[in-house]
Amino acid sequence: MPIPLQVTFRNMPASAAVRARILAQAEKLERLHGRMMSCRIVVRAPHRHQRKGKLYHVSIDAKVPGTEIAVNRDPGEHHAHQDVYVAIRDAFNALARRLEDTARERRGDIKAHETEPHGRVTRLLPDYGFIHGVSGDEVYFHANSVANDGFARLEIGDEVRYSAEIGEKGLQATVVKRAGKHHMIA
Repeated sequence: MPIPLQVTFRNMPASAAVRARILAQAEKLERLHGRMMSCRIVVRAPHRHQRKGKLYHVSIDAKVPGTEIAVNRDPGEHHAHQDVYVAIRDAFNALARRLEDTARERRGDIKAHETEPHGRVTRLLPDYGFIHGVSGDEVYFHANSVANDGFARLEIGDEVRYSAEIGEKGLQATVVKRAGKHHMIA
């Protein structure tokens, strides 16, 4: 089924050749990602009194089941976008990448990065200390496990992130890092 396609030209006359290139790119996308429901393309030329070359701006709004994807290829510093066909190609390539990313997310192929456990320093002794993690665990750590030789700078109540493993005497932090200023721990 062909994609319902809407092409709009702004600040330039409608061009059969440009429309044909857009149709060819859309058909190529349809072969790769056959689930597109609609696609709106706007090709905009700059105003005539612009001083820095004639850079084209192409935006595409595509609907696929469950989501809508918008691509705005702002020419910025892309002097290659003085050629409308290059601007169209780049916009459709960006749309293809976004469609692939969406498909990967739906399949669950994208890894969710786990955040490091975090907590507050509750006790400090000469060579070691303890962290109260947000999960309620008390985690032992040795002075050598604090990043950047920061054990001497730690204070009770400091917010920290840590990597932990089960040791001989329970949960033990292997790396402890002070949390940044803007990190809030509940």
